[in-house]
Amino acid sequence: MKLIIITAVKEFEKDIKRILKNTDIPLFSYTEITGYRNISKEAKLDNWFPGERHETDSIMFYAFIKKEDTDELFKRVKIFNDKQESLSKVHVAVLNIDKSN
Repeated sequence: MKLIIITAVKEFEKDIKRILKNTDIPLFSYTEITGYRNISKEAKLDNWFPGERHETDSIMFYAFIKKEDTDELFKRVKIFNDKQESLSKVHVAVLNIDKSN
């Protein structure tokens, strides 16, 4: 069993739900989160406001899935990301579960 974590901007919520459904992952949880990026180093070169921080309305999904479903999920997320023209992407991580009850 694996634990997947998916994060993305809020605008991708419906797309991620579709990806999960098409990957045969029927049970998952999600929550709205605030994405944060400290752009002060970048801003020193390109911005009038070097102390600026950037927050984004984001979403996080998580689910326990079968090991064999992880490759298909990564494939579908990659296809989705490759089609995006925006800088924002869907991020997915997989963690091993040693024990669960």
